[in-house]
Amino acid sequence: MYTAQGKIDQTALVEQYLPVVRRQALALQVRLPAGIELDDLIQAGMMGLLDAMGRYDASAGATFTTFASQRIRGAMIDELRSRDWLPRSVRRNARALDASIRRLEQQLGRPPEEREIAEDLEIDLDTYYQLLGDTNNGHLLPFEELVAEGQEPSAEEEGASPFLALLGGERRERLVAGIEALPEREKLLMALYYQEELNLKEIGAVLGVTESRVCQLHSQAIGRLRSRLAEE
Repeated sequence: MYTAQGKIDQTALVEQYLPVVRRQALALQVRLPAGIELDDLIQAGMMGLLDAMGRYDASAGATFTTFASQRIRGAMIDELRSRDWLPRSVRRNARALDASIRRLEQQLGRPPEEREIAEDLEIDLDTYYQLLGDTNNGHLLPFEELVAEGQEPSAEEEGASPFLALLGGERRERLVAGIEALPEREKLLMALYYQEELNLKEIGAVLGVTESRVCQLHSQAIGRLRSRLAEE
């Protein structure tokens, strides 16, 4: 949308893309802890939209819609990351979990089972499940934290699913390999959550488990992926 002088009409674009910003904000909010204000996400998304207007280059091969959508989402995630509320104990436990998974995978030559991870951490299964829950609730958008943010969208990404678009960047091949190596149930969970964009209740119904169990499995899958990336 351009003015008579051939420049982008920012006012018209803001009005046109405000529903896009709101949709992305709502999609993120349902995955976040309580207390995250929708207006804060929308405000960050609007800043991303304005940034996209200033940086868009049609010769790069991507449409403005694709470029703006990634900038809007990236701005929201940057806003969330700036709020560093994760307790040190949760960070410490997450590091211990990653190290345990990495160590056991090297020893066993396969993804370790929950019982084996708990034994390696010298805790019982109930405590291990609590650790998974704390880690999952404490990290904002943990899967997004595994991928490189701020990548310029390429022409071949046009029309890609949200899951594939999220995997853009130099870590794509390693992440894909890591996901393929996950146990089947965790691999299915990742696809349902990030590709099909089901909520926790819907995923629980598919897997036949509770929402809290979905959170535990999600956190465990993220731990496996973090361990694989750290090793490589």
